[in-house]
Amino acid sequence: MKAIHIATALTVGVAGIAGAFSAQAHGIWFAQRATQTALIYGVGADDLDMVKRLPLMTGTYGYDADWQPVATSLRAAGPIVVVDSEAPTVAVAAVMDNGTWSRTPDGKWHKAGRDTVPNAVVAEKTMKYAVYLTGVPNTPVPVLPEQVLQVVPVEKAIPQKLGEKLRLRVLFNGKPVKGAAVQHDYVNDPDQVPVKTDANGIATIKIRNQGLNVVAATFKGPADDPKKVDHIEYRATLSFVLPHAPE
Repeated sequence: MKAIHIATALTVGVAGIAGAFSAQAHGIWFAQRATQTALIYGVGADDLDMVKRLPLMTGTYGYDADWQPVATSLRAAGPIVVVDSEAPTVAVAAVMDNGTWSRTPDGKWHKAGRDTVPNAVVAEKTMKYAVYLTGVPNTPVPVLPEQVLQVVPVEKAIPQKLGEKLRLRVLFNGKPVKGAAVQHDYVNDPDQVPVKTDANGIATIKIRNQGLNVVAATFKGPADDPKKVDHIEYRATLSFVLPHAPE
């Protein structure tokens, strides 16, 4: 399946973003903003500046009801980033390379590797992935080649009521992965104790919201450059919306 990459290139540079918050605590997900699909960067209620992070995006993707590619791009619209597509989609996806981060003993994070920050307590590369189901596809969610880490519903149909159980499978490079940490509500309960996936990559959660649901999975993989980082942290979100009662 051919990847459809960002059509709009920005010249805005991203300065080093360092602070007391863990770089890996943040993720990307999709949500509605003023009837448009927007790409959000943050954690919990934090809706941070996604526009200046657009240069970190390595791809955005759209799919129709049969999971065929639809040309899709990201666009800065004032303070938010919105999705444009050439045809209707039932799913959109994105990938963000958030770079290399190191935490020093004082708790601060620096956008650099262990080769630059030799006294780092931890040094890691961070990758962010997101899939948003905007409609009902004809077949179950497949392995999407651009999603190195992906959260996939086990059954085709997602339960439509708050509190119902939902079985999810976490895939790493297209294969089920054991021990991934799954959070059932990344936006409203970011400090929850996660559920770990079993040997088949499956975790069972309960639907948290009769509205926007953002499920997150985190998995640490081997370092691509051991001199710079200890590991690569992958974070993937699956977001979908359940309908509310008629007004």
